[in-house]
Amino acid sequence: MEKCEGILTEAIGRLVGDITCVRMRTQTDVEVSREKGIRPLLLWLEEDGDALRGAVIADRIVGRAAAFLAVFGGASAVYGEVMSSGAVSVLEEAGLLYSYGTCTERIINRKGDGPCPMEQAVADVTDPAQAVRILHAKVLG
Repeated sequence: MEKCEGILTEAIGRLVGDITCVRMRTQTDVEVSREKGIRPLLLWLEEDGDALRGAVIADRIVGRAAAFLAVFGGASAVYGEVMSSGAVSVLEEAGLLYSYGTCTERIINRKGDGPCPMEQAVADVTDPAQAVRILHAKVLG
């Protein structure tokens, strides 16, 4: 657990500037993304189905959608600068280590005038594999 927490702290430290998401296993096994939303997680999973396995994820915003992707991918820990209570439930259910800067009831869309469409897409989903199929179809077609 301590090793995971140390790597998570390092991953959080890499969320600077326009970096939106960090995937890190060790100090030398690190990927960063400037993509918005859940795209980084989806793209990493599409490129390599094991890309998240054992990794820690640090992201600007973590809602249920991102939490499902982390669980499905086999991540060991997740940090969100902003994390929804729905994401907390998904991560707790899966037994993943998690932390956040701010916890919020829901994630809003980029316009700020309604709920995040990715969150809406998986609002009633409980199975991570089903969530991934839905999210992949919505984002990557």
